Amino acid sequence: MRIFHIHSGGVQELHALPHPLPAQGFLWLACARPAFQLRLPEIQQHLQAWLGLQLVDLHVSDLLNAHLPSHYDYTSQYDLLVFRRLGAGGGGGPGDGGGAASPAEGAPAPEGPARRSGPPVLRRIDTSPVGFAVFDKVLLTVHPTDCLVRDAYAARLLAALPAAQGDVREGRASPVAGSRIPTSPADLMLRMVNLMVDGYLDLRRELTRQLDHWQTELLKPRARYVNWTSLLEARLSLHGLDETCEDQRSAVQDWIDALETWDTPDTPAALRELDLLKVRSRDVLEHIERVVHHVRRLEQSTETAVQMHFSVQSNRTNDIMRTLTALTAVFLPLNLIAGIFGMNFEFLPLIHKSDGFWWALGSMGLIALALVLLFWRKRYLARTAR
Repeated sequence: MRIFHIHSGGVQELHALPHPLPAQGFLWLACARPAFQLRLPEIQQHLQAWLGLQLVDLHVSDLLNAHLPSHYDYTSQYDLLVFRRLGAGGGGGPGDGGGAASPAEGAPAPEGPARRSGPPVLRRIDTSPVGFAVFDKVLLTVHPTDCLVRDAYAARLLAALPAAQGDVREGRASPVAGSRIPTSPADLMLRMVNLMVDGYLDLRRELTRQLDHWQTELLKPRARYVNWTSLLEARLSLHGLDETCEDQRSAVQDWIDALETWDTPDTPAALRELDLLKVRSRDVLEHIERVVHHVRRLEQSTETAVQMHFSVQSNRTNDIMRTLTALTAVFLPLNLIAGIFGMNFEFLPLIHKSDGFWWALGSMGLIALALVLLFWRKRYLARTAR
């Protein structure tokens, strides 16, 4: 568990939970899920001492649930947001949890979604939940053991000064100059959520490139082998990502609706802070909607590519059948003539003449040539332009 004291003068990383709540700023308690389970009594005890309240048992279960979808809930004393970030299926940007991470203290084994088969870009669509409990002076976050969001944002907060310039007893510190310090637990939560959404936005380019490659392969007229397993995996992954983003959008929209119910602050500074929270919340919602729009467009493009593939194959089959039909039609009159002269009648035209065979053969050749020219003119034997 990492503990940060964030205030107007900077950010300090503490080694232990402080007994009195700091008079200025707020605390950020960032726990891995196994560490949160092990230290839950201690955390509840400090919350009771600091704020006179504890987490509700149902919310504790939500924070410990590694398979919970994104959702928002609240009490009269704090808000709870569960938001799914990109999981550890593959490496990637700061928004996902790619890469191995050392287990948290007391963690039996790193948790994470099952690995998928197929291209690496599909494995990165696996997600896992991050929980946020937002109090007035405390932000409690519960992460998976392999989550890089916590470390990435903590490094951003502490990047202004080297560790040697901080308080050795209290950890590292960074001043306000050159860095944007969150002004409240809700502000910090929204910044971290925005960082996770950016991971989804970074995934769009790789998904588009992969699906464009599949579309090119599907639209080749003579393509015989198509990796339908990978294509099905892509469609299922995109459908799951669509559902995940819908849950995220619903959770953030519920948070925005809850912001509208907050009491209007009396001071201009507090009113401005509330307005900034609303603006940042709407910005996060807009980013999620962009991801949803792109995912749905990719789903539609994939379905269209599959339909066009079968349409191309059907057109190719029609071309082959049309050519065979035209050739059959060319030989039908020849078969008719051969059948007539093959009848067992004693008196047939040209049958007893020395040049009768050549007259019949020439007639058959002229008829065949005329039919070929006719079918070629009508483009029955021409290849369809592609």
